[in-house]
Amino acid sequence: MSNWNQPTTENNNVDLHTMRNPRHGDGYDEDELQLLSHPPSIRRPSIMPHYSFSSYDGPQQPHMYDNESTEMLAKPYTDKESRGVGPGDTSYLPTHRSSLKRKVSKKGRRRKSFRMPDLRFWQRKNTGDLSPRTIYVNEPERNQQQKFIGNRVSTAKYNIITFLPIFLYVEFSKAANIFFLFISCIQQIPDVSPTSRYTTLVPLVIVLFITAVKEIIEDYGVHKSDSELNARNCKVLEGSQFVEKRWRDIKVGDICRIESTEFFPADLIILSSSEPEGLCYIETSNLDGEVNLKIKQALPETAKFITPAEVSQIQGYITSEQPNNRLYNYDGTLTLQNGGKVQDYPLDPNKLLLRGAQLRNTSWVYAIVVFSGHETKLMLNSSKKPTKASNVTHITNRNIWYLFTMLVVMSVMCSIGYLVLSMRNFDQLGYLALSAAERGREFGFNILTFMILFNSFIPISLMVTMEIVKVVQATLIGSDLDIYYDKTDMPSIARSSGLIEELGQVEYVFSDKTGTLTCNQMEFRECSIAGLSYATKADPDRQPKSDNDSSGQYSFRQMETHLTTSMHANVIHEFLSSLMTCHTVIPETKEETGEIIYQASSPDEGALVQGAREVFGYNFYARRPHSINCKVKDQDCEYQILNVCEFNSTRKRMSVIIREPNGKVKLYCKGADSVILERLGKNNTFVDATLHHLEEFASEGLRTLCYAMREIPEEEYVRWSQIYDKAATTLTNRAEELDKAAEVIEKDMFLLGATAIEDKLQDGVPDTIHTLQEANIKVWVLTGDRQETAINIGYSCKLLTEEMDLIICNVESHEETRDFLEKKLAEAQVHESSTGGHEPLALVIEGKSLTFALEKDLEKIFYQLAIKCKAVICCRVSPLQKALVVKLVKKFSKSILLAIGDGANDVSMIQAAHVGVGISGVEGLQAARSADFSIAQFRFLRKLLLVHGSWAYQRLSKMIFFYFYKNVALYLTQFWYTIFNGFSGQTLYESWTMSCFNVIFTILPPMVIGIFDQFAAARLLDKYPQMYMLGQNNEFFNQKRFWGWILNAVYHSSLLYFIGMAAFMNDADFVNGWTGGHWWAGTAIFTATLATILYKGALITDMWTKYAVIAFVGSFLIWFIFLPFVAYVGPMLPWGIFLEYVGIIPALYGNLNYWLFVILVPFICILRDYLWKYYKRMYRTRSYHYIQEIQKLNLPDYRPRMDRFRQAVNKVRKIQRLKQSRGYAFSQSDTDQGKIIRMYDTTQQKPTG
Repeated sequence: MSNWNQPTTENNNVDLHTMRNPRHGDGYDEDELQLLSHPPSIRRPSIMPHYSFSSYDGPQQPHMYDNESTEMLAKPYTDKESRGVGPGDTSYLPTHRSSLKRKVSKKGRRRKSFRMPDLRFWQRKNTGDLSPRTIYVNEPERNQQQKFIGNRVSTAKYNIITFLPIFLYVEFSKAANIFFLFISCIQQIPDVSPTSRYTTLVPLVIVLFITAVKEIIEDYGVHKSDSELNARNCKVLEGSQFVEKRWRDIKVGDICRIESTEFFPADLIILSSSEPEGLCYIETSNLDGEVNLKIKQALPETAKFITPAEVSQIQGYITSEQPNNRLYNYDGTLTLQNGGKVQDYPLDPNKLLLRGAQLRNTSWVYAIVVFSGHETKLMLNSSKKPTKASNVTHITNRNIWYLFTMLVVMSVMCSIGYLVLSMRNFDQLGYLALSAAERGREFGFNILTFMILFNSFIPISLMVTMEIVKVVQATLIGSDLDIYYDKTDMPSIARSSGLIEELGQVEYVFSDKTGTLTCNQMEFRECSIAGLSYATKADPDRQPKSDNDSSGQYSFRQMETHLTTSMHANVIHEFLSSLMTCHTVIPETKEETGEIIYQASSPDEGALVQGAREVFGYNFYARRPHSINCKVKDQDCEYQILNVCEFNSTRKRMSVIIREPNGKVKLYCKGADSVILERLGKNNTFVDATLHHLEEFASEGLRTLCYAMREIPEEEYVRWSQIYDKAATTLTNRAEELDKAAEVIEKDMFLLGATAIEDKLQDGVPDTIHTLQEANIKVWVLTGDRQETAINIGYSCKLLTEEMDLIICNVESHEETRDFLEKKLAEAQVHESSTGGHEPLALVIEGKSLTFALEKDLEKIFYQLAIKCKAVICCRVSPLQKALVVKLVKKFSKSILLAIGDGANDVSMIQAAHVGVGISGVEGLQAARSADFSIAQFRFLRKLLLVHGSWAYQRLSKMIFFYFYKNVALYLTQFWYTIFNGFSGQTLYESWTMSCFNVIFTILPPMVIGIFDQFAAARLLDKYPQMYMLGQNNEFFNQKRFWGWILNAVYHSSLLYFIGMAAFMNDADFVNGWTGGHWWAGTAIFTATLATILYKGALITDMWTKYAVIAFVGSFLIWFIFLPFVAYVGPMLPWGIFLEYVGIIPALYGNLNYWLFVILVPFICILRDYLWKYYKRMYRTRSYHYIQEIQKLNLPDYRPRMDRFRQAVNKVRKIQRLKQSRGYAFSQSDTDQGKIIRMYDTTQQKPTG
């Protein structure tokens, strides 16, 4: 009798609050991405709710979802996850369930903790409730009473309610905005500000407005994609028929009809399907990156309901666990009423269809919604889109605080100067009406006055210029044809232009595999049959010298000839027959086209069967429970399937025993070369040649399988069949007994040959990864695939190379993980010191071991070991683990991290990294929409980082420092003047001229530097990826450079002011008794200061374009147009402005001293800078100086080409590795396919539903 039918005892009435993990405490929230903590062994607690399928005592059948990766993510139940039982007020529910719920609820009300309110207005129900949720079947009114959240989802950063508070919080976390808000406030104090009240407030509002518009535009794209997703259609049962509804209108308890290739709109429990026994196939690449089709199966009690009328008559309810982020775990109970009798049926992950997964090779399914919207497991594995700021922005904020400190010091010094002066000359300053009693108040107000006077020391226009430059740079990325993919008409897009300079400083790249590095396509490329090598396209360098040359390579077309003329024609036929029969593929015929589609749980199997059909004409087209139908060269054959010996990770092989039409019994076996070779008979003439071909295939990165066969005498088969039947019906250790039975028959086989399948990489992936590694970028691959497949792809894409020593961690417990990591870390340290880091390491860690490695006590050890490795592969990981790995590196490292992926399973990782890149690929656009940048192909990452990233970082660094320099240089002349005017607050320059300095006279040079400057050409940045390390080391944007620019500005301002004071000490004498005066000298110094700033900008410009010429020459010309215009037109205006310039033009332009000053003094200022630049290039040369010289002089590159030599060496090393440790490099699922294929009869018409 199962546990859920047993009467409840006192032991069942446990306090569910005690079922928590003491490591987490009470405040742990599964919705939040944080490092998981687990006890030493991960298993379900011994006390489980009585309805849980996990507590069932009886003999459990193997789950068909066991092939799903990362099952180890089942976290121990904390107090928030422990679940009470019972559906509430249902009359036919046993009473002890509701009493337990009341007990839990009562205790739960006493425990409260303060939490920040969640601004996501769509969440209306606490998903952390301890009691289970009850979902009534075909009773929408009762489901609505429970107020489950809707199915509308939003992944945007803002909504109408939250935009203003979040935006203002983010903007006023920037130092510059806080400073200007402060200045705007003190400008409102009467008699304090020497300028207008609004000269700072208006520009600040304009800056915030422009930034807000940019944020709205970027977030609008996310809202638009969310709306498109929410507006998808799905068929929902109403009454006794299905009607179309939008995804956003689906509710918990709705019964949906999902058709082939459609995505599941919510988390559903399957009720029935078009396939036998309620089976269906789903693809979860959006969730875990695996392209293997997974099998889900409905309860036998509901699988019979295959029409809308039948489904609408189902009466009962589902008692479900509360929403959580465990992708591979689910507990629930379906209670059905049948003729007055109530029966409970267990629900497990095998019945759960997750949002984001896709229905494949199944016409339709009926399923009921259990979790919707943000409570689905996919959404709970996704974090809210974070607000990111670049490293350059953080440093700029810090530098602004330094300038603010300088500003305060200057203001205090001027106030002290005024105080001392007023006290010393108090008797002579009676006309100022000074009061000795108010000196303290006057001192404080003077500080504010001088802060306002010098406020442009910190440029408010810098932020606007940065935003404009970044937007233009983002546009240039989008218009780059080198990273445009014409096949899908997909340009590269910068969705978060604020992070564009981060692309030039990346040190770690975290990449998904499936769909990011690979194309999700398997292709049958090569094979070895009877000692001869065949390929789709034969290698022209390996032309065969005869019809039986094992060292040559033949084409598949030549195999057709060999099938009739070769002495080994029978071996070729047996090989092709094994391809056609030795599998568990199920054929589906499309009614519209008559095309046969293969349902395969393994993509390798599908590719092999398809290759046998399309290339060789061995066509498998129908399956019955005990036979298959094939066409061999248009001749119909029926093979009886006598037995299937399943694949598993221990056996590394599978076999089928068939009876041919002529009555012969044959065994076909396929598997890893290491297990097939051990089971061969004595007379196998093709072993050496086949092994040689296997090494060739593997050295090309192909996935290999060996095929063998034997003919079984009837008597032997009868005897073995009895052994097999006995093993299949045993109740203890059935899997082991079946393996032993298979060992008896899988012997003395004859080697037919081997196959080689290519898991097609995207174009340019190996070269891209190799180039990134040369740029000192460490690439980590995080994938849901099994370990062997991940390693094989690692070698294919050059992430792993033959000189690397592999560290493989796949231990099963916390202590074993600790011991392994500590041991390998010690060895790595010794290895590094002994080899000097010249022999790189690579770490491969499996998902279960990674779970332990991410715990608090092991995470630092894991990190220290991982950073000593040149490459890291994490396999069989979940979406949440991907994000946790990124967060771990971010926690212990100051490096910039980039994450790249193409599926919804990569969103958490993309958002956790400093820079997220989404690939607009096969798995949809969810990753691209959630990312900061989107590209169409992985290879485009190379130019995005090495070229656009390097340019953006260097341009913005130079632009920001130049901006600081020009403002400090100008306003320090004002500071020097203050010392000489009695600290009166009098300005040296006319106020409107000062206001126009940043927005008119010097706005173009920084923008041209930020948009068009190039310190090296794209060709050379790509050719010399080591140049990328300049950004990683912060070569162009560091504190040393910042203070260098500031000191240079102090030097220039001192020369400009003090030479000006010396030159104009006696003023200028003019006819009619006029003198030059204060405004004449100030305008002359302003002109020289502007010229010096423009000279400096020209000196630091690396690439001169027509825009640079226009910017620098034009800015100077604008000043000479502006001055006469305002001098003559300004005084005529009714507002009384520019009166200081009345009559100044003839006095300036007609004076030789003015022109000598404007020409000579800037030259004197810049002379030091020019000599320093010469000294650096000649005697302190950096790497980019060499590259600039190569570019300028167009020097040829005489580097020896070692590519072919390296390829030959690596090939030898790869073959040596293969000889040392053979394994299987193919993807195969450990599912009970033997039972499944017995359910199918593809010749029968399926129900239409």
